[in-house]
Amino acid sequence: MLLDTLARPRIAPAAVALVCLIALAAALTAEYAFGLRPCVLCVYQRVPYAVALGLGLLGLILLRPAVLQPLLVLAAGLAFLAGAGIAGFHVGVEQHWWAGTPNCALPGFDTNLSLAELQRQLDEAPDFVACDEVPWALFGISMAGYNLAASLILAAVFLLTAARLRRPKAA
Repeated sequence: MLLDTLARPRIAPAAVALVCLIALAAALTAEYAFGLRPCVLCVYQRVPYAVALGLGLLGLILLRPAVLQPLLVLAAGLAFLAGAGIAGFHVGVEQHWWAGTPNCALPGFDTNLSLAELQRQLDEAPDFVACDEVPWALFGISMAGYNLAASLILAAVFLLTAARLRRPKAA
């Protein structure tokens, strides 16, 4: 039923764009309204949504939607799959299954400095959020965990939708 609805002209790209806008708005609301500062992996998880948003918007403005829409929806599905990979990696970092990227660790400080020099170095250091700390969870699942589930579901839905869009219509 859902896939049949999504396989109509302009519906799939609109759904991609809407889902991405909601996800990005939720991330920005968590950051700015609730003070949940993102780590570098959290920021990386936003990129596939931004890419898929662009693909969805492009699909909406196409003059001949039947030609490129299946490819754009397929690319959006692949973007969600990449997002699931990033989110899965982040969950592993949070669970201490593996180390994060070099940007996930606090930069080292020279301990041979005077107290005043060390204080200056600390003051000049950018705000840092560790990737292995979970600032918010619901039912023991972090935001990265929820994003992993959502990204996998979105990838499946839009990859299947792209396949349906590519099928020739029965006369």
